[in-house]
Amino acid sequence: MITRPLSRRRPDRPASPEVFDRRLLTPMLAATVLNPINSAIIAVSLIPIARAFGVPLAHAQWLVSGLYLATAVGQPVVGRIVDLFGPRKPYLVLTGLVGVAGVLGMLAPNLDVLIAARILLGVGTCAGFPVSMYLIRSEARRTGKDSPAVVLTALSVCAQAVAALGPSLGGGLILLGGWRASFAVNIPLALFCLYFGARRLPTVRGDATIRAIDWPGVVLFGGALSAALLYLMNPQLSQAYLLAVAVVLAVVLVVVERRRDDPFLDLRVLSGNRPLMATYTRNMVAYIVSYSFLYGLAQWMQDGRGLSPSAAGLLQLPLATASIVVASLTGRSPRIWGKLVVGAAFQVIAAGLLLTLHSASGVGLLVVVAVCAGIPQGLNGLGNQNAVYSQADPARIAASAGLLRTSMYVGAMTSSVVLAQVFGADATTGGLHRLAYVLLVVAGLGVLMVVGDRSLRRIGSG
Repeated sequence: MITRPLSRRRPDRPASPEVFDRRLLTPMLAATVLNPINSAIIAVSLIPIARAFGVPLAHAQWLVSGLYLATAVGQPVVGRIVDLFGPRKPYLVLTGLVGVAGVLGMLAPNLDVLIAARILLGVGTCAGFPVSMYLIRSEARRTGKDSPAVVLTALSVCAQAVAALGPSLGGGLILLGGWRASFAVNIPLALFCLYFGARRLPTVRGDATIRAIDWPGVVLFGGALSAALLYLMNPQLSQAYLLAVAVVLAVVLVVVERRRDDPFLDLRVLSGNRPLMATYTRNMVAYIVSYSFLYGLAQWMQDGRGLSPSAAGLLQLPLATASIVVASLTGRSPRIWGKLVVGAAFQVIAAGLLLTLHSASGVGLLVVVAVCAGIPQGLNGLGNQNAVYSQADPARIAASAGLLRTSMYVGAMTSSVVLAQVFGADATTGGLHRLAYVLLVVAGLGVLMVVGDRSLRRIGSG
C-alpha cells in the first residue's frame, strides 16, 4: 500500500492551526474556473469560428467535444496523481499548459490546430477541481475541523457563475477582438494561477514515486472512456466497433484493477459505495440538460432568433444571475436533498418553456427561460459536489472529485450528440422544440433519481 504524503506549509506562509487557510482560496478558485469559462465561452464562438474557416457547424462541434474528451479522461487521472503527490506540481504544470493553449488557439491557422488547442486546454484545466477538493479535505485534517461550508459554496458558486457568465463574456470578447480573443483570455488567466499557485500552495513530503501510479489502469480507463466518447460524437452503425473496443477495454480494466493492491480505480470501494455511484449518474443526467441549454439556447438565439453573438451572450446574463443567487442563498445549509429536488424540478420547467419559444419571441420570455435554466445550474452543481465530499473515501478525495467532473463531461458530450441530432446544419426553432421534448424526458429521469435516493436526506442532517 502507498503511504499517503503529508502536506507541509511553506515556512514563509504560516497558517493558523485552528482555521481553514483562506489564502488557499485564490489559487483554488482561479484554477477551478478555467474549465467552465472555456466551456461556456465557446458556446457563442462556434458559429463565428465555423464561418471564419468555412466549415459546417457540425465540424466546429469538435471544439466542444475535443475539450470534453480530454478532460473527461484527464480529471480522475490528475486527481489520483494529486492524491499521491500533493497539489503543487500538478497545479503548476497543468495551469501552465492553459497559457500555452491560449497562444496556440490565438494563432491557429485552421480548424485542426484550433481543435488541438482546445484538447490542450482540456488537459490543462484538469487540475483545478481535484486540487481544490484535496486542499479542502487536507485542511480539515490539519485543523481537526470540517472545512467551513462557505468554502465548498465558493467553489461551486464560482464554477457555476463563470459557466453561466461565459457566453456573455464570450460575446463581449468577440465584439472587441473577434473569436481569437476567446482563446487569448487564457494567457492572463494562466499567469494569474501560476503566480498564486507558486506562492501559496503547500509543498508535500512523502514516499510516493511515479511508479506508485497504476499506469495499466490509467491506460485502460483512458482507452475505454475515449472509445465510448468517440462513438458518442458520431453514433452511427459504421462506428459501432468503437463500442466494442470500449466494452473489451472496460472488462480488462475490471479484471486488472481487482488484482491490484492500490488500483487507479478502486472498483471494490466504488461498487460498495452505491450512494457515490448514484451521485455520479445523477450528475451526468443533470449536465445533459444543463449543457444542452448552455449551447443549444445560445446557438438558437443566433440562428433561429437572428441575434448577434454578443446579444446572445448578454441574454444569458439572467441565467448567470439566477445561478449565483440560488447557490449563494442555499450554500450555507449542509442539507442537499432539498437543493437537488428543486434543481431537478426546475430543469423540467425550463425544458417545457423551450416549447414556447419561436423566431419572434420577445426579450422578456427569453429572460424567463434563462432564469429557469439558471436556478438548477446553481443548485445541482452545489448539491452533487457536496454529496461527493461526504460520500467519497477521504484518501481518494481528489480522484473521486475527478470522477465527478468526468460524469459532468460525459453529460456534456451526450448533450453535444443530442444537439447535433436535433439541430443538424442550423439551429432552427423546429430543432429547439425537438430538443425540448428530449430534455423533458431526461429531466424527468433526473427528478426520479433524486426523489428515489434516500441516502441524500441523511447528508447534513446530523
